Order: sequence, then C-alpha cells, then structure tokens
Amino acid sequence: MTEQAIITTTVNLLQDNIQVSAYLAEPKESGSYPGVVVLQEIFGVNIHIREVTERIAKLGYVAIAPALFQRTAPGFETGYTPEDIETGRGYAMQTQASELLSDIQLAIDYLKNLPQVKKDGFGCIGFCFGGHVAYLAATLPDIKATASFYGAGITTRTPGGGAPTVTRTKEIPGTLYAFFGKEDTSIPPEQVDEIAAELEKYKIPHRVFRYDGANHGFFCDHRASYNPKAAADAWEQVKQLFGQLN
Repeated sequence: MTEQAIITTTVNLLQDNIQVSAYLAEPKESGSYPGVVVLQEIFGVNIHIREVTERIAKLGYVAIAPALFQRTAPGFETGYTPEDIETGRGYAMQTQASELLSDIQLAIDYLKNLPQVKKDGFGCIGFCFGGHVAYLAATLPDIKATASFYGAGITTRTPGGGAPTVTRTKEIPGTLYAFFGKEDTSIPPEQVDEIAAELEKYKIPHRVFRYDGANHGFFCDHRASYNPKAAADAWEQVKQLFGQLN
C-alpha cells in the first residue's frame, strides 16, 4: 500500500466553555476518508501519539488525537522516566469517564463537520491509559471499530469511579480488537481472560491478541519495552480492523 502525503495541524475543539486541544492528521489529496480517534497514554499527546496519528493518516484516514488531560493539565506532554510516569498517573486519576466520553464525542463531531470525512462510522485506537479509554469509547454509537492496546484496569475500575469498564461491554455496537503482552504484569492473564469472556458473552465481534515476550508499552518505539515483532503484527491487525471503515 502506498503511503499518502499528509497535512498535520493542532486544532481546538469547543464545547460548553471547554476547549480541548487536538492533533489532526489528514491526507493531502482531496477525497472521502473515514475518521479515526487516537487516544493517548498517560504521557499526553506526545511524540509517540502524534506519530501514530500520522501513520493512520498515511493509510488514508483523517485521524485526530484529543488531549484527554485538558481540564487539569492543558498542553501536557512528557517522556517515559519514572517521574514522568508518576506525573501522568496523577493526571489520569483525575479524569472522569463521562468527561472522557464527552471529549471523544466532541472529536468525532469535529471530524463529522469536515467535508472530506465519511460520516457513517468511525475508528478508535488507544494505548495504555488510552487503551482503557478506548474500551469505554467503543460504547459510543459512532464507533464501529476499536483497537485497545494494553489498557490496564478494564476489569477492576473505571475513570472517576463506578462499576468497572468491562461491565459496559454489552453496550459496544461495533468490532473491538484488544492487544496485550504476556509479560505485562499490570494486566494479569486472568483479567485478559475476563475481557475475552465478556466480549464472547455479549457476541461482540472481536479478537484478543496476546504476544509472547511482550511487555506493557510494546507498541511504542520510544520506550524500552518496545517489541518490534509484536508491534509489527499488531499494526497489521489494526490495518485490517480499520479496513472495515472503508
């Protein structure tokens, strides 16, 4: 597949006195493209998330990455040191499921208003914290294809408190692919089993991928845990998944 030339920019999404910054990447050539929402790790819309957004756009999608910490830490982005992790976790703990879903819907609505974006079904992809949030976002009616990468806590909690996110599985209207590393101690295998069982129980079209030798963050080539083999396979699966949107 030939990669498309793309245009990138930062946009501001406005709703009810809330302004959410978002990174937008789109093919340069005019046409009609599906939209995809990219959901950040705890490190903000940093270089990794921007690069993923660009990779998706090069495949022929209009991709947008909203800043999920906008309410508490506007403009936040950081690296992967232990200190960065602690800071990012602190901001993630301040998020609320309802606000996250509202901000994701805001990003979808922004895409809907772009003349080059198809309106009949959107994709979603998220990593780490964003992998958990992607599972939440999969419940939105507009989301038809979701890729959730190593989202910790899906079976045990939800942002802001309440029933664990996995209890909302029955609300998912589209297809969900979930990606996990077998060496990821933050997501025990029994939790992956529970996610798979719930998806099966409610007949949600899905696939669950578990990679040998892969740890948390295996898809990110800016982290020490990057696993090229697992990342390459996962990317092929994502391309197949989002192909459903065309």
